[in-house]
Amino acid sequence: MSVFELRTWTLRRRIVALCVTVGVLLAALGVFAAITAAENDRHLDDVLDRASPMRAAGEALNTAYVDQETGIRGFAITGNEANLRPYTDGVAEEQRLIGRIDGYLRPDDGDIRAALDEVQRRADVWHREVAEPVIDVIRTDGAAAGRERIIAASTAQFDALRSAISTMQDEIQVLRATSAEAARESSRTMVAIQIAAAAIIILAGSALLLLLDRMVSRPVTELAGQVREVAAGDYGRRISSSGSPELAGLASDVDGMRQKIAAELAEVREAREQVQWINEQLKTQADELTRSNRDLEQFAYVASHDLQEPLRKVASFCQLLQRRYSGQLDERADQYIGFAVDGAQRMQRLINDLLAFSRIGRLTAGFTDVPLDRVLTEVKSQLETRAGEDAEISWSELPVVEGEEPLLTTLFVNLIGNSLKFRRPDVPPVVRVSAEREGAEWRINVRDNGIGIEAEFADKVFVIFQRLHARDAYEGTGIGLAIVKKIVEYHGGRIWLDLDVEVGTSIYFTLPVLPGTPDQEQPAVPAQETRKEVTA
Repeated sequence: MSVFELRTWTLRRRIVALCVTVGVLLAALGVFAAITAAENDRHLDDVLDRASPMRAAGEALNTAYVDQETGIRGFAITGNEANLRPYTDGVAEEQRLIGRIDGYLRPDDGDIRAALDEVQRRADVWHREVAEPVIDVIRTDGAAAGRERIIAASTAQFDALRSAISTMQDEIQVLRATSAEAARESSRTMVAIQIAAAAIIILAGSALLLLLDRMVSRPVTELAGQVREVAAGDYGRRISSSGSPELAGLASDVDGMRQKIAAELAEVREAREQVQWINEQLKTQADELTRSNRDLEQFAYVASHDLQEPLRKVASFCQLLQRRYSGQLDERADQYIGFAVDGAQRMQRLINDLLAFSRIGRLTAGFTDVPLDRVLTEVKSQLETRAGEDAEISWSELPVVEGEEPLLTTLFVNLIGNSLKFRRPDVPPVVRVSAEREGAEWRINVRDNGIGIEAEFADKVFVIFQRLHARDAYEGTGIGLAIVKKIVEYHGGRIWLDLDVEVGTSIYFTLPVLPGTPDQEQPAVPAQETRKEVTA
C-alpha cells in the first residue's frame, strides 16, 4: 500500500484499522497467556500435587521398611508373634505407598518409574533372602536360631534397598525442582505478557491521541480560525483543512457556502448601492413633490381665496339684476340672469369645498383622544335643523380613537348626510353606525337603506368632483366622499365600499386603535338612536 493511498484513508477507517491491529495483538497475547497459564498450572500441579506427595510417600516407604526390619528383630528376640506385627503392618504400608507413588507417575516420568521398580526389586530380594527365611527359622527352630541367622546374615540387601529409595527420592526431587523452575519461568512469561499488553495499550492510546490531534484537534482549530476570519468580514478568505478527509470535505462545503454567501453579499452590496441611489432619488423627488404639493396647496388656497371677492361681486350684481329687472325684461333675459346667479352660487360652493379639502392635514390642532359617541352626538346637533321626523339614526359599540375631533365630525357629517340625501322615495331613511376591533385597528361601518351605489362606481365615488347623478336630481359638488377619504387616510386608515349588501349603501373605514388599549375591546358606549332626519 502506497503512502498516497494511506493518506486518503478516512479518520474512521484509520481508527478501525488501529483498533483491529491492537485487537489482533491483544488476542494473540491472550492466547499465548492462556497457554502459558495452562503450562504454569501444570507445573504447579507437578510441584504441589505430584512431586511433594511422592517425596512424602518415599519417606514413608523408607520408614515402612525400617519398621519391617525392626519387627523381624523383635520377633527374633522374643519369638512372640505379637512382636512380628510391625513387620506385617510395614509390608501392608509398603504395598499401599508403592501403589500411591505409582499413581502419581505419568508416562514421561521414566526415571522415577525406573527408580521405583528398582526399589521394588530390592525389596523383593530382601524379603526373599533375609526377612522370610529368618521368620521361618524362628517359627521352626526357635528364637535363638533366628538370632543366629540374623547375626550370620549380611545387611547388604537392606542397605541396597535403602540406597534405591534414596535414588528414587533424588529423582522425585529433580522432578520437583524442574517443575518449580518451569512454574517460575511461566510466571515470568505471564508478567512479560502483561507488560507487553500494557505497552500495546499505551502505544495504541498514544497513537490514537496523536491521530486525533493531527487529524481532528489541530485541523478543527485551524478551520475554526478560518471561519472566524470569514465571520469577521474577510469573505475572500479561502477555507481549507489538512486534516482527515471528512474535515477536508467539511472545509470544502463550508468554503462553498462562503463563496455563495460572498456572491450573495456582493449582489446585496450592489443592490444596496442601487437602493441607496434610488432612495436618494426618491428623497429628492419626495422633497420636490412635497414642495410642489405645498406650493399647489398654497396656490389653491390663495387662488380660491382670491376668487372669493370677484365671485361675490359677480354673484351680488347678478342677484341685484335679478331683483331689480325681474319681469321687466323678456323671459329669455330672466332665464340668462337665473343661469348667471346659479353658476355664481355653484362656483362659490365649489371654491368653499376646495378650500375645505385643501385644509385637511395642513391646518392641524394635533391628535387627541376622541370618543366617537360624542362625535355622533355633535353630528346630530349640527344637522338637526334640517332633520325630518321619519329618519332613524343609531349607533352602538363606538370606541375612543386618536384623531382631530373637527375632522372626524366632518367625516361623519358627510357620510350620514349622503345616506340621508340619497334616500329611496317614500321609504324612511335608516342609518346605522357600528364598530368592531380587528387587531390593531377599528373597523367602522356606516350603512343605510338608500338607493345604493353600483359596483362599477366603487372607486369613482371617492374621486374629487365625481358625481353619479345630475345636478338637478341631487344637490352637492361631488367632493364629500373625497373629503371623507382624505380624512380617513390622514388618520392612518383605509376606506372602501361594501359591495355585498343588497339594499342601500355600506361603507367601511378603519381607524388605528388607541395606543395602550388592551386586546379586549373597549367598553361599549350605550346605543343611542334618534328619529330625526339628518342631511348633509
